[in-house]
Amino acid sequence: MDHSKSDFTQGSILKKLSLFMIPVLGALILQAAYGAVDLLVVGRFGTTAGLSAVSTGSQVLNLITFVVTQFAMGITVLIARYIGEKKMNSIGALIGGATVVFAIISAIIFVVMIMLASPISTLMQAPKEALGLTATYVRICGAGILFIVAYNLLSAIFRGLGDSKSPLLFVAVACVINIIGDLVLVAGLHLDAAGAAMATVFAQAISVVFALMLLFKRKLPFKITKHDFKINPHCVQALKIGLPLALQECLTQISFLALCAFINRLGLEASSGYGVACKIVNFAMLVPSSLMQSMASFVAQNVGAGDEKRAKHAMFTGMGIGLIIGVVVFISVLFKGDLLTSIFTTEKAVILQGYAYLKGFALETIVTAILFSMVGYFNGHYQTVWVMVQGLIQTLLVRLPLSYYMSIKPHANLTNIGLAAPIATIVGIILNVCFYIYLSKKMKKENA
Repeated sequence: MDHSKSDFTQGSILKKLSLFMIPVLGALILQAAYGAVDLLVVGRFGTTAGLSAVSTGSQVLNLITFVVTQFAMGITVLIARYIGEKKMNSIGALIGGATVVFAIISAIIFVVMIMLASPISTLMQAPKEALGLTATYVRICGAGILFIVAYNLLSAIFRGLGDSKSPLLFVAVACVINIIGDLVLVAGLHLDAAGAAMATVFAQAISVVFALMLLFKRKLPFKITKHDFKINPHCVQALKIGLPLALQECLTQISFLALCAFINRLGLEASSGYGVACKIVNFAMLVPSSLMQSMASFVAQNVGAGDEKRAKHAMFTGMGIGLIIGVVVFISVLFKGDLLTSIFTTEKAVILQGYAYLKGFALETIVTAILFSMVGYFNGHYQTVWVMVQGLIQTLLVRLPLSYYMSIKPHANLTNIGLAAPIATIVGIILNVCFYIYLSKKMKKENA
């Protein structure tokens, strides 16, 4: 590993942030392609019920994946902090302890998804025609949850080390395997939603094997011994950072599941249309998400090195990058949303329903760039409790109630439901600007 490239404490901020961010973005694009390919192949070669099952079931899988990713953020931030502070000896113990914690988490999720697949699908208000297929999708994904958790842990470790290219390779391998699996199991063997789930799990498993091979061959700036594989103060510290983020993400994703349930009540076409729109939304949110993940590592290193000015400059640089790309995505989603939804299905009613949601959602692609750059900055400062609080306020007190209100109105439509997202984000920006001012004043006093 070229350590000069992973040193964020010196050199051009724009260049280093961009070079780190691009592989993160690439990995997120390919990760989003998992679900998109599943939906695309099932939409073309499966049934409408299968399409609804994948739409609803992938919402459940997203909850797990996003929560684990946020949990792992604590590891990324702490590794980057240790590098900034030149505490290389602490990294091995951190990774060993984190491995034990994430193994326990995997076991719990495995049991829940296997045993409660049917109740979860019912709770999601999956349409009656798709209920059995949705439960099957959830159960199969649950069986392979160890690989999904392991992939996210390994990616967090590499990004903490300043290496964003390796996670891109992991997910690229998985994406190719997933495409082949979908074509064989869904298009070839006509296994519908079950085939899509099998392909996803198998792809993740291959990805983890590849990641472990790469890790063992890599010359790392630290050592891991068998004595590191236990609960220790380092992994506890990572948990303290990651837990608020994971809790926030869990409640946020549950709110998205609730939103999915609200929309499922509007019928099979609305359910399928929303599922298709969500895949496009996932892609639209990739730049802000990659900014947030990259910002956390970048800021944490500079905070560890005592360069707060550079950390702040990085945040504003990230906002600039995000806004430029956000405007382009906004125009594409708002004016060509029907073309985008038609990629995933040939059903005209589903295409129109998906586009209807995107019209309301479109502004989110711009405002999220500002919000996520600030969130990444706060994560790099260990201010994850605040990140949790602001996230819960905008999700539970703004977006969810507004979405529910829009869904029960006479002649409810997906455009109005979609509008709840950017409104909630604008509230979040206002909250974060206030906290940024507070934090800046606090740090100035401490350093006076």
